[in-house]
Amino acid sequence: MTAPRRRGRPGHDQDAVLTAAVRLFNEQGYDATSMFEIAESLGITKSSVYHHISGKEQLLQMAMDRALDGLFEAAEDVRELDLPAIERLERLIRSSVLVLAERFEFVTVLLRVRGNTEVEQHALTRRREFDAVVTELVKQAQAEGDVRPDVDPATAARLLLGMVNSLTEWYRPRPGGAEAIADAVISIAFEGLRM
Repeated sequence: MTAPRRRGRPGHDQDAVLTAAVRLFNEQGYDATSMFEIAESLGITKSSVYHHISGKEQLLQMAMDRALDGLFEAAEDVRELDLPAIERLERLIRSSVLVLAERFEFVTVLLRVRGNTEVEQHALTRRREFDAVVTELVKQAQAEGDVRPDVDPATAARLLLGMVNSLTEWYRPRPGGAEAIADAVISIAFEGLRM
């Protein structure tokens, strides 16, 4: 879905345009951000922005893909591990915190979409697919006797991911900070889930 990267004015490539757009989407909202404002924030013309991308919707798609791709890469990494489900679940939640910290502005954009456009609906579908991966790990951990049987797997998955996602409201990325936050999330969340 993403258009091929095109060359442009020195110092302003597609990533620079995306970064500027995401910052503005987070500051004032996607709908309230114009292509002119994105160009102005970079000190270039609107036509120069269009040299790199087809429009604002493409920027939104790229931002959400950047966030979601990180989560699905983490899911793939834990899927390949020969570990009990509870340990894979813990690693996936820890990795989700680290993805959020590394791709903070992109994840923040993702968490604000409501499904108003086809691009947003696609992102929400992918989020539900990731939720299903987490739910399945909770089910597997229950079957292995490591998660309390009185916990609904889908509810547990939503609560775990809700805890991670809530970090966008108060956490500010800083060196070494993500690891400490990941430790806290794992400790608090899994003490309540384990048998």
